[in-house]
Amino acid sequence: MRIERGLPDAMRDQAAALYWEAFGPKLDRVMGPSPRARAFVARAIRTDHVIAATDGGQLLGLAGFKTAQGAFVGGSALELRRAYGFFGAAWRGIALSMLHTDVDNERFLIDGLCVAAPWRGQGIGTALIAAICHEGARRGYDAVRLDVVDTNLRARALYERLGFVAVGSDRLGAAAPLFGFGATVTMVRGL
Repeated sequence: MRIERGLPDAMRDQAAALYWEAFGPKLDRVMGPSPRARAFVARAIRTDHVIAATDGGQLLGLAGFKTAQGAFVGGSALELRRAYGFFGAAWRGIALSMLHTDVDNERFLIDGLCVAAPWRGQGIGTALIAAICHEGARRGYDAVRLDVVDTNLRARALYERLGFVAVGSDRLGAAAPLFGFGATVTMVRGL
């Protein structure tokens, strides 16, 4: 297994499929149908905003991050229109704007962590967190931050085991039925 900064362009489709496997259940009502959503994600990926775990051309896992220059999976209004048409992009844009979309200027912000199902429980998530912490320190940050869905207890347990501490939560309010969860928990780890 190799952990590397950046994502080879040839792995865009693998990354989109992995991202959708992890986050599709939360995003499907807004971004579906799934084939269209995966195609949108593949185009919207910023390959310079990710740490990838690979093995022989296979993507095992990834940790995206967000900076003032963009997010791992951002996507412009134009990209939304290309994928969903004018009206589909309009309502999806409004719905997505209800999610927590800030950039943290004081802490390095993880913007999605996922490991392919066959590789879970083998230390890849831990290696990706270590790499993202190294990247944050390399960029001059004193801490790393992530937001985890309040019902994702397995991920939260991993983050706590790796030194992250819950520092707050953010309720979705009216958007909760769209995304299928009620809140996110903000967790921070010093570097």
